[in-house]
Amino acid sequence: MRSAKAAQSGRIASRGTAEQFSRDRGPQQASPSAYRSAYTPGSQGRSANTAYSRQSAASQYSRNNPQYSRNANRRMSRGKKVAIGVLAAVLVAVVGCGTAFALYVNSINSELIGDMTSEEMQAIQDVLAPKKSFDEPFYMMLVGSDERAGSDEAGARSDTNIVVYVDPTRNQASIVSIPRDTMIDIDNVGISKFNAAYNYGGVSSTIREASQLLGVDISHYAEVNFENMVQLVDAVGGVDVEVTERIDDTDADNTTDNPNGKRIIIEEGLQHLDGEQALVFARSRAFVDGDFTRTANQRKLIMALVNKVLDMPVTELPGVIQGAAKCVTTDLSVTDIVALAEQFKGKGDLTVYSAMAPTVFMDQLVNGQSFVLNDPTATKQMMKTIEEGGDPSTIVGVSGVGPGGYTSGSGYYSEGSYDDYSDTGYAA
Repeated sequence: MRSAKAAQSGRIASRGTAEQFSRDRGPQQASPSAYRSAYTPGSQGRSANTAYSRQSAASQYSRNNPQYSRNANRRMSRGKKVAIGVLAAVLVAVVGCGTAFALYVNSINSELIGDMTSEEMQAIQDVLAPKKSFDEPFYMMLVGSDERAGSDEAGARSDTNIVVYVDPTRNQASIVSIPRDTMIDIDNVGISKFNAAYNYGGVSSTIREASQLLGVDISHYAEVNFENMVQLVDAVGGVDVEVTERIDDTDADNTTDNPNGKRIIIEEGLQHLDGEQALVFARSRAFVDGDFTRTANQRKLIMALVNKVLDMPVTELPGVIQGAAKCVTTDLSVTDIVALAEQFKGKGDLTVYSAMAPTVFMDQLVNGQSFVLNDPTATKQMMKTIEEGGDPSTIVGVSGVGPGGYTSGSGYYSEGSYDDYSDTGYAA
């Protein structure tokens, strides 16, 4: 490998250069360190080439060949020494690289765990379902936090809540967003928005609420810090996404709080986004429907990242994992991630479905806050469709009863009150 790299960089002379160098030095100055051309059939004069070609393959290297016999002892001795030296060097390299690789893997695994306390790690393990092998379908929770200077939320809430169904048997994945404003009933807290679960109980609370809301067992999780996501996108060389609406949002590029900061505007159409642009794309809520388009954009970004990683050679994955470790906290190890990626290699294009949990709007405030309602009947149908390998995006909130007599799809919040929520049988 070193020789190949040196040759590419020009540090190893060509045959012509070597021959010229040898002539310039002259025979009296020749030394073992000097350049000299090796014999290659067809590369010498006609006489030499003809003489060589007349020999059979066996006689060219036969011990009966006079030239071979004269130098046999010298070459055998030297050959043995070279072989032993090479073997020793290989053994040292293998042992050294093995140790270095082990240290590398351990360091990345430590980064993937993050700075969680043992209590937090145990709380997460308690809510995760038993692990499955990576050749079986499983659910994984993706939580996005966005700690920015000047933010009154300061990362206390999860701005991105996505559940992914990974199905290696069908070579597909389904991504389901849970709107941050979805109304849920958190134990010992009461009625809250879904993203508040992160504030009250961290990632473990978010996983538990997502599992209950969608009615599925979640086996793995990953928490992504958006501020550091720039490094991950840049590590894979950027991503291609379809931008459905021009994004010019000073809140998303953080120039609202930092007027002297870099303005980032993303035009409509197919765009190649670097890390900073991808961050703005995932953050922006400057749309008519606010968070709904943002969650769709986040799913697009995830799909683009997944497809980009799966197209990369396995040899490049460690570098990507190293970049990911700086912005991701997860229960998956380096070897888990590589093993999972390998499950999808060589199976053709990955099919990725994208949908939002069946939801309906409320046009009235509850305790001064705006909420959206999850439709439990449609959600159950959606998850069944996903596990059967179908497209979940066709399923929307059209049935089920919400708090206080609210019926999904009716477009209004009728009678009842905040306190009626726990008496309706509405599944949160």
